[in-house]
Amino acid sequence: MTTVLTNFETWKQFLADRVKQAENIGLSEETISKLAFEIGSFLDEKVDPKNEQERVLKELWDIGDEEEKKTIARLMVKLVQ
Repeated sequence: MTTVLTNFETWKQFLADRVKQAENIGLSEETISKLAFEIGSFLDEKVDPKNEQERVLKELWDIGDEEEKKTIARLMVKLVQ
């Protein structure tokens, strides 16, 4: 996971692959967004940002309320679809 997080393009590709897998097994867009929210929460708590883009996302995540964090998660999913 560390290698994935050092480059934002690699991270986006990793996320895109996971979203595609989730879609292929029939998960709904809502479920995928919930999973993205959970991943975002985990990363916020456990992983230091490795690049500028991740640092910006973390700062946005940290100031957002729960609904705003859910929006960020949905937008990240849309970004990689």
